[in-house]
Amino acid sequence: MTGLIALDMDGTLLDSTGAIPEGFWPLAKLAKSRGIAIAPASGRQLATLRHLFAGNPETEPSSYIAENGTVVWHEGEIVSTTTIDPDLVHQIIDVAEGLDATVVLCLPEIAYILDDHDELINAEVEKYYFSTERVSDLHAMVGTEVVKVALFTHRSAEDDLAPQLRGISPELTVAVSGEHWVDIMNPLANKGIALTALASALGVVPADTVAFGDYLNDLELLRAAGTAYAMANAHPDVKAVADHIAPSNADHGVITELTKILG
Repeated sequence: MTGLIALDMDGTLLDSTGAIPEGFWPLAKLAKSRGIAIAPASGRQLATLRHLFAGNPETEPSSYIAENGTVVWHEGEIVSTTTIDPDLVHQIIDVAEGLDATVVLCLPEIAYILDDHDELINAEVEKYYFSTERVSDLHAMVGTEVVKVALFTHRSAEDDLAPQLRGISPELTVAVSGEHWVDIMNPLANKGIALTALASALGVVPADTVAFGDYLNDLELLRAAGTAYAMANAHPDVKAVADHIAPSNADHGVITELTKILG
C-alpha cells in the first residue's frame, strides 16, 4: 500500500508552462484524506516550494524535500539540513568565476546572488529561488549553513560545466539538475537519502514509497523508491532505473499515474 509519494517538480509535475496542473489539486486532497503523504522533492528552494503549494490546507503538503535533499521540512519546521564545509564553498566560488558561471549560494531559508547580474540571469534565478538577496561579495556570506551551491551556465550543464567542476574536491557531489544548472552538495545528501529518512519518520516502509522524476538529480530518488516512475521526457539514464514510464509532463503524466495509484 502506498504511503509516501515523492514528486520532482520541473519536467515532472510542472507542465510545459511551469505550472502545477489543475488536475493535481483534487488528487492531493484525496491522498491527504487517505493518509498518503505527497512530498515535493526538488532542487528548488524550500521557500519556492512552499509558495507554489500555499493556499489550501486540504492540499498543502506536510513535507518537502528541497535543495536536492539537503533540506527536509516536515509539519512546519526544517527537520534536517546537510551543509558544505565553508572552505570548500570558498573554493567553489573562486572556480566558478573562472568558468563564467553564475553562483547561487543556498542556505536553508535564503539564497544569495551577486548584485551585478543582468535581467536574464536574474529571471532564471528567480524562477527557482523565491527568497533571495543580492550582495556584493558572496565570500562574505559563507558560514556554516550553506547547504548547496547552484551554478547557472548558458552552455550545457551536463557536457560542459559539470565535468569542469568535478575536480574541485572528492568530498563534493556535483549533480546536473537541469539543462543549464549544476548543484554542488555534500555527498551525504541527495533526494534518495532524504526520501528514505522521511519515510522512516512517517513510519512508511521503503516498499510503500513511490517517486516520479525526469532528470539526473532524480536518479537516487528513483533508486530509493519502492516504485519508480520516469517521465516520457526523462533523461535516458533516468528511464533506465525506472519501473514505469509515465506520459510526459506536457501531457500531465503525473496526474495520469496518480489517478491510477489512488484508484
